[in-house]
Amino acid sequence: MKKYLFITLFISLILNLNAKDYTVSSPSGELKVTVSVDEDITYAVSLNGKEIITPSAISMKLDDGLVLGENARVRKTKTTEVNQEIIPVVNRKHAQFKDHYNLITLSFKNYSLEFKVYNDGVAYRWGVEKKEPFKVVSEQATFAFPANHEIWFPEEESMFTHQERVYERVKLSDVTPERFCSTGMLVDCGNNTKVYISESDLMDYPGMFLKGSAENTNALVGKYPGVVLETKQNGDRNVAPTKYADYIAECKGTRTFPWRAMIITNDAGLVESEMIYKLAPENVLENTNWIKPGKVAWDWWNANNIYGIDFESGVNNNTYKYYIDFASKYGLEYIILDEGWYHLEDIMDVVDDIDIQELVDYGKQKNVGVILWVVWKALDDKLIEALDQFQEWGVKGIKIDFMQRDDQWMVNFYEKIARECAKRELLVDYHGAYKPSGLDRKYPNVISYEGVKGLENAKWSNLPDPEHNVTLPFTRMVAGPMDFTPGAMLNANKTNFNAVFTEPMSPGTRCHQLGMYVVFESPLQMLADNPSNYYREPECMEFLEAVPAVWDDTKVLEAKVSDYIAVARKSGDKWFVGAMTDWDPRTLNLDLSFLGDGNYTMEIWKDGVNADKHAADFSQEKITVSSSSKVKVEMAPGGGWVAVITKK
Repeated sequence: MKKYLFITLFISLILNLNAKDYTVSSPSGELKVTVSVDEDITYAVSLNGKEIITPSAISMKLDDGLVLGENARVRKTKTTEVNQEIIPVVNRKHAQFKDHYNLITLSFKNYSLEFKVYNDGVAYRWGVEKKEPFKVVSEQATFAFPANHEIWFPEEESMFTHQERVYERVKLSDVTPERFCSTGMLVDCGNNTKVYISESDLMDYPGMFLKGSAENTNALVGKYPGVVLETKQNGDRNVAPTKYADYIAECKGTRTFPWRAMIITNDAGLVESEMIYKLAPENVLENTNWIKPGKVAWDWWNANNIYGIDFESGVNNNTYKYYIDFASKYGLEYIILDEGWYHLEDIMDVVDDIDIQELVDYGKQKNVGVILWVVWKALDDKLIEALDQFQEWGVKGIKIDFMQRDDQWMVNFYEKIARECAKRELLVDYHGAYKPSGLDRKYPNVISYEGVKGLENAKWSNLPDPEHNVTLPFTRMVAGPMDFTPGAMLNANKTNFNAVFTEPMSPGTRCHQLGMYVVFESPLQMLADNPSNYYREPECMEFLEAVPAVWDDTKVLEAKVSDYIAVARKSGDKWFVGAMTDWDPRTLNLDLSFLGDGNYTMEIWKDGVNADKHAADFSQEKITVSSSSKVKVEMAPGGGWVAVITKK
């Protein structure tokens, strides 16, 4: 017995001698990651010496018995500083931006672990070296915090989900192991510090959800859908998994896995961060000249309910020519044909009242492209035939809908669609979709995503309301482009709002809606309302005609999660400023020191004096400003404010 005790103690001593900490800091030195390698692997993160993430265990179990991170011995370490410029194919917050980080790579037998540390966050990922196929049985990703922080929790009821959630304010301890949310989600660490948790480089692997930890009430842990073995189709669009495997991914050999990303910054920094994009794979397309962002006249939200015309409105060519004429008049790049243009059981069976070729040809005369909505399953059933037909017609892109999954098969389907559409020079807008997680950099024809409780919900509910709207820039939008579909011209305060399916309105003021075109990012930006309503609002159309869909520069002027936001964005030689508030009236004082020398003209659209009672009330004014100006912005409950600044 003493002999066995001696052996046990000896082994324990050897393991303890082997235990080692590895540190890497951000380029600024403010963020530091400590990776501890012992019987397991943990990481911890500090900001200016204060612990933000407490030691958190990470591992990955493979089907051959190998557990990445268990009893690990580091064979080699390498630390690298990278400082480069990224010029995205489609402008984002900036036309170009710096990619500056420190990287540590820990190499083990048959696998590796990398940590990237930016000035605004930390990310890690596993890599495996294998010649043969293998399965990932499970992944342990832990995010432990030193206190019971408040969080913004987009709770899910199922992993068969559109990921269109409300961000509930709860405590970490409220999230039991039975409760889970989609990512990204946000943690309030106090002292003006937030932690946004998401992922990037999600390729050939399931998406990550987060659930409560059974071991630590102040921690969240990863949750992943298993490989789907069986599905059941319900109607033309819902294909739900009915049986999952007891493993989460099937892999073919040597590979890396998705980055587990933690953006650690203040409220404004969340809006300015490009970390999810930086972590993504680089563009694989050789020719990208055809990829054109723009604004879109959208039919579905307003139910094609145009008026003041001499033909019957609906899903027919006369109606869509009306949309094309509207788009042409105001310089919109695209129209969309949403649900109804084909018989839902067969994507190749166009309804009698629609002639796609005629509409595409008419649009070409007016410099307006056509985008087609499709249900993913109907498209996949005849994928090559349908996409070849779209290319032959001269369609500019597709809006693909109702995937509602991010298991490994569906993640691969997203990439297949991006790849096949790129071959035919088609843009892709994913609806019924999970959040952006890197595909839009690898395939820049992936131009926008839904994965957000957007304006469409106002047709049947009292959401999205202004508080939800001013939460999104700090949560869902941090991941990337967000097809919220703004632009309502029928607006109501909290008392007067009513959900109407065919003549919908929005909670909040007219200028709250206008503010979205500066605050919300989508290189394929919708004008959701009825063109007939827009024609009646020439003052608002002055702004909507001028505002672009992509930007050269971004400055966050004021920001507080769920309360208010004010953003300035540059396009060419003009600055556009947008502000939004929640249901509380708000006064902000905006500092214009980002302007250059000289004087500028600021044209303003602001809540009218009676906007608290009649939400569509707005007024306009022009003032002269300079870089030394401070502009007072007053917003009604659920209000907003926009301005266009041009050099005198």
